[in-house]
Formats: sequence, structure tokens, C-alpha cells
Amino acid sequence: MKFLRRLLFPFSLLYGTVTFVRNRLFDIGWLKSHRFDLPVVCVGNLSTGGTGKSPMIEFLIQSFQDTYKLGVVSRGYKRKTKGYWEVFVNQSAFEVGDEPLQIKRKFPEVTVAVSERRKVGVEKIKSRTDVILLDDAFQHRSVKPSLSILLTSYGDLYVNDWILPAGNLRESRSGAQRADIVVVTKCPEDLSHGKMAEIRKKLKLKNHQQAYFSKISYADDIKIEHGSMPLGHLNDKDFTLVTGIANPKPLVSHLEKRNLNFVHKSFSDHHQFTPGEIHELDKNKRILTTEKDFMRLQPFIRHAELYYLPISVSFLDNQAEAFIESVGAHLKSWS
Repeated sequence: MKFLRRLLFPFSLLYGTVTFVRNRLFDIGWLKSHRFDLPVVCVGNLSTGGTGKSPMIEFLIQSFQDTYKLGVVSRGYKRKTKGYWEVFVNQSAFEVGDEPLQIKRKFPEVTVAVSERRKVGVEKIKSRTDVILLDDAFQHRSVKPSLSILLTSYGDLYVNDWILPAGNLRESRSGAQRADIVVVTKCPEDLSHGKMAEIRKKLKLKNHQQAYFSKISYADDIKIEHGSMPLGHLNDKDFTLVTGIANPKPLVSHLEKRNLNFVHKSFSDHHQFTPGEIHELDKNKRILTTEKDFMRLQPFIRHAELYYLPISVSFLDNQAEAFIESVGAHLKSWS
């Protein structure tokens, strides 16, 4: 791995130079960032994925949906369409992307839109919303967020990573300075205060930045299209675990701790299943998958029993209240 990184390092220097110049042009105003007259909260990361952006978007929705009319704007990664689309519950993941469809079906009262140009998406829905959440838009600087939340995974902190292609960073680590809040995600449940302090020091946070620590929590129930049942339903049954996510290891570990008997078939993040792959998967008697993979699999699985295991964000050390208060104070300042 070290040899490969050294081999790719010149290309990382080139990529890093391009992103540095682009960011600098935004900083000095030669490239324009549009600021809107309502709060726009960006949730993003410096890496190529796997930090838990969608669960964080859902956490924010759950926290503020009773107070504000919320809108979500996403790129709709790997959808087969182009341009601006508003998301409705009866659409497919091929049209609008798996994660936007997941959010819309879970929160049908929230306005959800997809657009490669985030500025267009915000302009289209702003008249119907009080607050807009930008999903995975930290590098999309044509929109100036009023609050930026940067996520970094505990097992792959951005300060330990390299710029593409030698590493997984979309831009230099210095880009983290644009964040108002940094959330270290996917932490172990028993993370000590000492380790938190060590990570805060390593992140070299600025005076205006706050840091929080969170973990992924798995639901006790598995879901089907119209219902649910305890995860224990699978205790004495063989099944196939199908994942198309950036890092399936925590999910695999969670199921192994439950002593469940399964075979794991892993695909790339947001994988578009081919007809042949669907045919082979449908030969299984039972399939357990993630919620966003369910959005892509459910329309095509005809014979196998298809379940998904929901996940959510939980903050460590009772930090959830402080995090909600911090974001809430920002939103109130606009009111």
C-alpha cells in the first residue's frame, strides 16, 4: 500500500493543486458562491464516502421537522436521469437516486429534490421551505451554506488520509477549516474521554469549530416493504447479506455478534445491480440488505424474502442535546 501511494503521489499533487486553485478562486470571489435568504445547512465530508451523511441528514430531519418546513437537496448519486427532479415516494432509485428516495419515503412531508447544480435545486424549492439541508455538498461551493457540518469516520480520519488518487480525500485537509461543526462518526461505543481529547487535538480545530462524536446504531427490527419484525426472526434461518455501501464491516460485525448464519455478498457503494445479478440474488430464500440497497433491489426481487436493517445516528457521551442546541441556535438566528 505504501508503495502504491508513493507511485500515485505525483497525481495527488496535481489533483490537490487543481482543487486548491479552485477553492482559492472561491475564497477571493473570482468564482461566485451564492448566499440564500434562508438557512442552508451543508452536510458533507472530505473523503469519497462512507462517513454516514444520510443518517446525519435523517437525524437533522427528526430533530427539526416539528419546528421548520424542511427541504433536502442532493445530487442523487448514480441516478440515470439528469438535471433537476423533485422526489416523490412512487419514484424509483434509477430516477432520483437511492438515498434521496429513502429520505422521501421515510419523511414524506419533507421536500426532497435532486440536482447536480445545488444552486438550481435550492432555488426551485426555497419558497416552500424554512430550512434547506444540502446532502454531500461540502465541495459544491457555488452555494454558500450558512452552516457547514463536516463528517469524518473514526476509522479513517481525514487528518490521516491523502488526496486522491493516493488516498480518498476529495481536497486538501485544509478544506476542513470551512466547517463550523466536525462530527467524528462511526465511533466505538466505549470511546473514552481521553481518546476524544486526543482526536480533537489531532484535528487541530479552529476557535470557531465544535467537535462531536457519534456512532451508528442498528435497529432491533428488520423491515419489509409494508411492515417489520424483530431481527431475532432470522436467528435460526440462513440468509444472504447483500451490501452496496462503502464500508460494510460494521454491519457484518453487528450480525456476527448476534450469531446469525449468513453469507455476505458485497458490492461497491451505490452499485447498480445488473439483470444477471438480480437473477442470481433472487434464487436465495432470504436476503437482508441495507435501507438504501433496498431502494434499488425491492422493485426487482420477486421470489426471495427481502428485508433491510435500518440504522440511525447516536451521539456519544450525551452530546446529542448539545449538537441539536448548536444547530438550533443557528436556525433561530435566522428567524
